[in-house]
Amino acid sequence: MDYESNNWIWDGVYNFPHLFGGLMLTAALLGLSTSYFGGIGVPLLPYLWSDLGIFYKKKRDKKRIRVYMDGCFDLMHYGHANALRQAKALGDELVVGVVSDEEIIANKGPPVLSMEERLSLVSGLKWVDEVIANAPYAITEQFMNKLFNEHKIDYIIHGDDPCLLPDGTDAYALAKRAGRYKQIKRTEGVSSTDIVGRILSSTKDKKASEDLNNTSLKGYHKESGSKGAHLSQFLPTSRRIVQFSNGKAPGPNARVVYIDGAFDLFHAGHVEILKNARQLGDFLLVGMHDDHTVSEHRGKHYPIMHLHERSLSVLACRYVDEVIIGAPWEVTKDVIATFNISLVVHGTISESDSPLTRETDPYSVPKSMGIFQLLESPKNITTTSVAQRIIANHEAYTKRNAKKAESEKKYYAEKKYVSGD
Repeated sequence: MDYESNNWIWDGVYNFPHLFGGLMLTAALLGLSTSYFGGIGVPLLPYLWSDLGIFYKKKRDKKRIRVYMDGCFDLMHYGHANALRQAKALGDELVVGVVSDEEIIANKGPPVLSMEERLSLVSGLKWVDEVIANAPYAITEQFMNKLFNEHKIDYIIHGDDPCLLPDGTDAYALAKRAGRYKQIKRTEGVSSTDIVGRILSSTKDKKASEDLNNTSLKGYHKESGSKGAHLSQFLPTSRRIVQFSNGKAPGPNARVVYIDGAFDLFHAGHVEILKNARQLGDFLLVGMHDDHTVSEHRGKHYPIMHLHERSLSVLACRYVDEVIIGAPWEVTKDVIATFNISLVVHGTISESDSPLTRETDPYSVPKSMGIFQLLESPKNITTTSVAQRIIANHEAYTKRNAKKAESEKKYYAEKKYVSGD
């Protein structure tokens, strides 16, 4: 209670303000004495309302629910993003643990991305509030107590797909026994294993291709189906796009910054360039080239991720306000006028056949208007360079994929419907 009270009337006024207010107002209208109500005169009430807040019971701060979800987040994709979106929906603040390189090697095989790159990707997601680096792969009792006591975590979250340790035990068994575990729905149609498979199967390197034909990946392809084994199985819906979208338009005087590209195999380099682009204005608009356009300019094996997959990955980035799905290759005057674009930017690091080196410059219009800026890329990572890491170490990733394929097969064989998402 916010003030001293020596009689029942003040307790009543505080705890039942609407009831006592109504009684006293009725008494005033009927000309009755208010002395029965503790001597509170009607003329005095407005002053009491403002000074003591009698009719407004003080609101107590509601405890914010903090949830924790961990993962390797190697080859970050829209499935990871959707998992973290669902986790955030179960609480008010989302804390994400990024598993260490050593733990990934011990439990799954070598990671493609470094810890620094994975931290950049996770931190760049719009639903993430805090990040814990070098988290353990398994939720041990010691780490669980640390989460509960130091990080004030209320619930530990994981998907409905099993997460087993090398000895076959559940990595989240302790959290489940503690009654502090919640489950979300896995996003179908994509996984890091699937993406590695797409990269390995689409490589142009003859030597790598010949080696792959003599490895267990060949069997993995047969399990997945012969033709188009690594084509995306994701079925995009309008609802998913809405879930990822900010749903906000730029203000009438907003400085709209535009950047376009394939944004294939979304990586830390993309996150950093988008962050820098966003700082140049009030609203960041990203143009996503369609699959045909990307393939036409980069080769028939690209893109690795199709248009809707790439769009969701970009929409999940906290620095992005809106996406044009299937943007034209050339930035035309019509595009600039339609979206009220103030500045068009492009990074200094891009794929080897950069459009800037071609005869037809897609940025000729914004350049002629004086609204084009070449933006220094913070990282020298490209989709090709990430893919080459996998190709260069394809035997290790082939072995990892074959192992993971078995658990994927078991998951789908025992799969049950999980509500939500």
